[in-house]
Amino acid sequence: MDASEKILVLVLRISGVILLTALVPVVMPQVWMDAIHRGLGMGPLPEGPIVGYLTRSLSALYAYHGALVLFISLDVRRYLSLVKCFAVLGIAFAVILFVLDFMVGMPPWWTIAEGSSIAMLSCALLWLAGRVPRDPAPTSSSPGKR
Repeated sequence: MDASEKILVLVLRISGVILLTALVPVVMPQVWMDAIHRGLGMGPLPEGPIVGYLTRSLSALYAYHGALVLFISLDVRRYLSLVKCFAVLGIAFAVILFVLDFMVGMPPWWTIAEGSSIAMLSCALLWLAGRVPRDPAPTSSSPGKR
């Protein structure tokens, strides 16, 4: 395993673990969510089924993504094309979040931090994945193949 591959695995695992922390809000009491919302300077968290559903299902989706990223990190050469796909989609996702955050009136610090961190991570993943050598395609004369 070369240096780029080791760093790619490390970055994937760190991001996967960070994403898995999104499991906490899935079961977090509503009063905690409200306190965090107020602490971020956004006022009281609106009440209603759709707010609870969206906050918890989005957190679950982030955790699901984190578990998938951790799984991919176990064999990056095998899933290299998927890593590259995730990276390109991550760049597009960052752009969408910049626009979305602006449209819904998120605080500027949130918009900058969210979009740029996802964009930087995605660019790093794409760059690292591009430096990982692909395993040669198996041939019919490979040992152990019949």
